Order: sequence, then structure tokens, then C-alpha cells
Amino acid sequence: MDQEQEEIQFLGFFGIFKETFKIISTYKQIFTQITLSIILPLSFIFLAHIQVSEYLFGEILRHEYDLDQTPKNTNRYNSLSDLISSEWTYFWLFKATYFIFFFILSLISTSAIVYTIACIYTSKNTSFKSIISVVPKVWKRLMVTFVWNVIIVCVLNLVVLLVFIIWAALLGFSTFGVFILSIIGIVYLSIFIYISVIWHLASVISVLEEDYGIRAMLKSKELIKGKTIVSIAIYSFLNLCFIGLQMGFEWHVVLGEGSIMIRSIDALIFFFLLSFLILFSLTAQTIIYFICKSFHHQNIDKTLLADHLEVCLGDYLPLKSKDIQLENFDT
Repeated sequence: MDQEQEEIQFLGFFGIFKETFKIISTYKQIFTQITLSIILPLSFIFLAHIQVSEYLFGEILRHEYDLDQTPKNTNRYNSLSDLISSEWTYFWLFKATYFIFFFILSLISTSAIVYTIACIYTSKNTSFKSIISVVPKVWKRLMVTFVWNVIIVCVLNLVVLLVFIIWAALLGFSTFGVFILSIIGIVYLSIFIYISVIWHLASVISVLEEDYGIRAMLKSKELIKGKTIVSIAIYSFLNLCFIGLQMGFEWHVVLGEGSIMIRSIDALIFFFLLSFLILFSLTAQTIIYFICKSFHHQNIDKTLLADHLEVCLGDYLPLKSKDIQLENFDT
């Protein structure tokens, strides 16, 4: 990073964006290699999933419509019923396969970007080969952290579902009931975004430090204090961009009525925009980690960090708390 560790704590919303652009442009060779090998396939899988899912679901709806128009207990009715059952099976198998590949590539891309930014931060020479060699050693840690995030979100959803049932039983869609429902929705969305921000920071911790899973989530919760608003603002903005790209792809490519050539050009544009957005988001997420460290005056020893980034005898060594944690410096 170009800025001193004591100074990066003062980076705000636009400062983080500027620093992210600067790092990507300065080290464009290594980021280009990561993008071509990992992020482009990740983007392709995501967009292809939208296209294929729309096609499969459309076929199911069309056949279900035909089934409704067909007399029961006829050969055609039975054939359509069997066909729809098969299509639903293919649909969910495709969804499961997509999730597995998307999840694996997401873990790989997160590991690669976090490790690369850490190498840049320590001025440690690195190569694409060394970055990829680290990935198999940290993906399990990232997976455990992700599972804990899923558990927390599921608990949140169950609580909200219980609250919704109570709301429906006591208030319903009265004027006051709708008002209370709006409050519940706002609170739920706020908590969900907060948990997501903590999870993203915990993912960086899982790669660079000894903690992962629930311990990384708890450490992330403490680390983000003081930088919560700017972290949420960046997360929300980038996710709005992501949603916008997804909706744009569906509108112009999946459901578009233009020629094949126009839709293909649009698909390529969305493909490259999504790839850059993923790269930018993962880079910004890692920068926020170092900003939070600086804000809490946790002076990271760059020499120790560089040593721990080494792959010694095939064993990846994450930073221990005593190495990376609170070496307070005077301000």
C-alpha cells in the first residue's frame, strides 16, 4: 500500500475506492492473471447460470400450462406430468452443481486476492504460482467461516419468521400492522447487511490470521467497530452495483428482444463489468481489513506478516494473534 499504516485509518468512502483503483492499476499484471484464471470463470458461471435457469424454468412453466389444459388420466397428461417431474429434477441438479462450482471459485478468488494484497502490503515479491499454491491451504478455513455465516443467517431468518407469524396473528395488514411490518423489514435488512459485512471481514481474517469460523466472525465484529458505517456503505454500494448488473443482464440478454449479435455484445459487456466488480470488491474488502487494524492501532509488523506469508515446507502459516495483534503505537 502506498500510504503509511498510521495514515490509512483516515481513509473514508472515496479514499478506499481511490486506494483500491490505485492498487489494481499499479499491480495490474498479477491481478490480470488472477482475473483471467479465476474471476472470469466465476463471472461466466454466474451469468450462464442465470441464462440456463431462465430457460429451464420457462420450459417448466410452459409444460405446466399445457398440463392444466390437458384432461386428467390421459396418456398426454401422464406424459406431461412425468416430463415436468424430470425437468424439476434437472433444474435442481443444475442449481446444486452451479452452487458447488460457484462456491469453490469464490473461495479460490477470495484466497488469491487477500493473499496478493497482503504481499503487496509487505512489499513481498510474489508470483501467480505462489498465490495459487496458498489457496488449497486456506480454502477449508474460509469454508468453515462461510458455514458459520450461513448458520447465523439461518438463525436470524428463523427469528424473523417467528416475529412475522406473531405479527400476522396479532396485527395483520391493518394500517398499524403495515407500519410495524415496515419496521421489522428495515431492522431485518440492517442486521442482515451488518452480518454480511462482518463475514466479509472475517474471510480476510481466516486467510491471514490463525482464527477462522465463529472466532473469526467474533474478531471481525470487534475489529469493525469505528469503521462500521463506511464498511456498510461500501458493501451496500458494491452490492447495489452487483444487483444492477444482474438485472441489466436479465433485461438486455436473457429477456432481450434484440438480434443475437446485439445480445452477444451486451453479454460480453456485462461479463467484463461483473469480472471487474468482483475483483474490485475483493480488493476493497481486504483494504478495509488493514484500515480497521490501523484504526484500532494494531501495528502489524510487516516483517512478521511477510514471514507468515511464506510457504514453508508445504505448510501455510497463518498469523498468530501475538504476531499481528495489538502492538499499539503512540498517536
